[in-house]
Amino acid sequence: MLIEHRGASPRIDPSAYVAPTAVISGDVTIGADVRVLHGAVVTAEDGSVTIGARVVVMEHALVRGRATHPVSIGDDVMIGPHAHVNGATIADEVFIATGASLFPGSSVETGSELRINSVLQVNSRIGPGESLPIGWVAVGDPAQMFPPERHDEIWPIQRELDFSGTVYGVAQGSGMRDIMRQQAEFFAAHVDDRVVGQDYFS
Repeated sequence: MLIEHRGASPRIDPSAYVAPTAVISGDVTIGADVRVLHGAVVTAEDGSVTIGARVVVMEHALVRGRATHPVSIGDDVMIGPHAHVNGATIADEVFIATGASLFPGSSVETGSELRINSVLQVNSRIGPGESLPIGWVAVGDPAQMFPPERHDEIWPIQRELDFSGTVYGVAQGSGMRDIMRQQAEFFAAHVDDRVVGQDYFS
């Protein structure tokens, strides 16, 4: 389904395929020979999403662009099932495995891999040709990589990256009531959305 959001409609190359059950919303540009499979959501909330050529966005993946963190995905990239790409920059020839998460301000350089259920934290960068192991967390710029049980080493680095400000635009230490008030207001912009096509042929 193609949706106009905040006055912008998706632009999809004629050679691309978008599954009928996928959702493409807002200021999204999809390049040649891209495949967006069933249940995937590519949404430009208040910032753009640009996807290069020969990218596959697999089932139930989420790709989300924000104003301060638009999404840019290069050519020849795999976005695995249930992956979460939020405000990230991904270079060419990158493999994002099932369940991997990339947070706003993060970037992945050419030829890198994020393996199953790995996490690239806010404002963190993985260099060219690097691999983030299954379930590990990468944090910092350049990123240091840790297994999840080493939280005592992850947190001092992560704390300085301003997760609350980067993701939610609130001060560090804000409570859930303040965060959710802001989030409810932000996502209320979808009330004015308009379906502009049931599939990419429309």
